[in-house]
Amino acid sequence: MTDKVAQTPAVDNIAEPFDAVDIIRVKRDKGVLSPEQIDWTIDAYTRGAIADEQMAALNMAILLNGMNRTEIARWTAAMIASGERMDFSSLRRPDGGLKYTSDKHSTGGVGDKITLPLAPLVAVFGVAVPQLSGRGLGHTGGTLDKLESIPGWRASLSNEEMLAQLQDVGAVICAAGAGLAPADRKLYALRDVTGTVEAIPLIASSIMSKKIAEGTGSLVLDVKVGSGAFMKDEARARELAETMVALGKDAGVNTVALLTNMDTPLGLTAGNAIEVEESLEVLAGGGPDDVVELTVRLAEEMLACAGVSDADPAAALKDGRAMDVWNRMIEAQGGDPRAKLPVARESEVVYAPADGVLVELDALAVGVAAWRLGAGRARKEDAVQAGAGVRMHAKPGATVRAGEPLMTLLTDTPERFARAKEALEHAVVIAPEGSRPAQRLIIDRIA
Repeated sequence: MTDKVAQTPAVDNIAEPFDAVDIIRVKRDKGVLSPEQIDWTIDAYTRGAIADEQMAALNMAILLNGMNRTEIARWTAAMIASGERMDFSSLRRPDGGLKYTSDKHSTGGVGDKITLPLAPLVAVFGVAVPQLSGRGLGHTGGTLDKLESIPGWRASLSNEEMLAQLQDVGAVICAAGAGLAPADRKLYALRDVTGTVEAIPLIASSIMSKKIAEGTGSLVLDVKVGSGAFMKDEARARELAETMVALGKDAGVNTVALLTNMDTPLGLTAGNAIEVEESLEVLAGGGPDDVVELTVRLAEEMLACAGVSDADPAAALKDGRAMDVWNRMIEAQGGDPRAKLPVARESEVVYAPADGVLVELDALAVGVAAWRLGAGRARKEDAVQAGAGVRMHAKPGATVRAGEPLMTLLTDTPERFARAKEALEHAVVIAPEGSRPAQRLIIDRIA
């Protein structure tokens, strides 16, 4: 048998200023890492001087014992320093002044298509929106997957293309380049397979290293709480939000966070093309109330962070200005905003089991069903079906009758229906008429 160690590129650890085992021991014993130790750790892992198993042990020690604010800030800065930093200082307003930039990041949820109407809406008011987004993994949908259901649209842009589009259109939604915080990419892949994704210092530094390196002047964080969110518990979601806001402010980025409810899916669709369709309804002045409410509120926060106080985002949805920017944004990235969206070949209806008021519609169950129908992926390399997903016909608070359509399941591969329906077996709670679901969309604001 070949010795595994012999297959690993040799690293002259004698020349290194620190030893990985000593670093691990510090966090194992609830100690505090020095700035120099943190800088070395991130750099050494990125270039291969720290082995995966050593970094996995350190990640687990951080998960169990935490980090203080100074450590998290330095860890984030070290990840930023592993790659390039974008610069938007060349962006100009028509009067020649600096064009402000504002971005939004969501921690992910079910039916969370908010970025799609939000980016063009904020751009209406002269604030540039450099929205670097990702693809879905598991039950939470990815913004790029949704947009890729639009014929011709492309996610990958060079830095020069991104800058040109921001100057001309005012908004861009695209994939992050490989040069942005490469240490985070390597660290996240390791955390994903070693049970350390949940470590708040590592989550916060992962998100904020990319957002700070992106170069935006202000940032609004949408931290989801509930069954369909990454953070199920409000206290932990609040801790994450507070940590990220502090990191942003420490880096000179005007940052605020909203805690928002993800016990119920956002809107009436969970998928890819069907979420684009619903986003277009919002941009046309309609759409589900919760999607409109959160889009407008986040737009108000982004504009306020960028110093714009006299804007009316709700009016810009109603009068078509946001739709105009959307069309230009999609066309600039090769897409045809007038093209027909993909439609799933097969559908199956889920019916209400009883009369009454729908008081619960579990976001996680709907997300898993959409995933199993083909709207999501289990591994990053998996393909997704553009037309797959779940179309909901009622939300909590609605009166339903037994036998009425509650949801329509969509897929190109009908053999997926059985497992999707399994996920939905306990997704709904119907109470006697007169009942009211106790739920609020926006839980708190953290600044």
